[in-house]
Amino acid sequence: MVGRRRKLRNIGADHSDVCFKPCGIRGIDLEYIELYEDEMEAIRLSDYEGLYQQECADTMGISRTTFSRLVESARKKIADALIHKKALNIKTDKK
Repeated sequence: MVGRRRKLRNIGADHSDVCFKPCGIRGIDLEYIELYEDEMEAIRLSDYEGLYQQECADTMGISRTTFSRLVESARKKIADALIHKKALNIKTDKK
């Protein structure tokens, strides 16, 4: 079964070529977690810019519930990377 097509999201910052890794561990020895560009944008808007969820959702052109799911997913991935010493890679749709 094929799901619904993803709605185009407005991304206000360039998150390409961004990767974070723990200090002192070679990249080849790390497990990587992919944080999608829209998840990164959700974190930027809510946590860095300090906007309310509805404002963030409006800025990204998505519903508030979709925005809430993006933030929850992003925070879980970031916490996993920090706690378990994993690298965090921002995945963009750009080719």
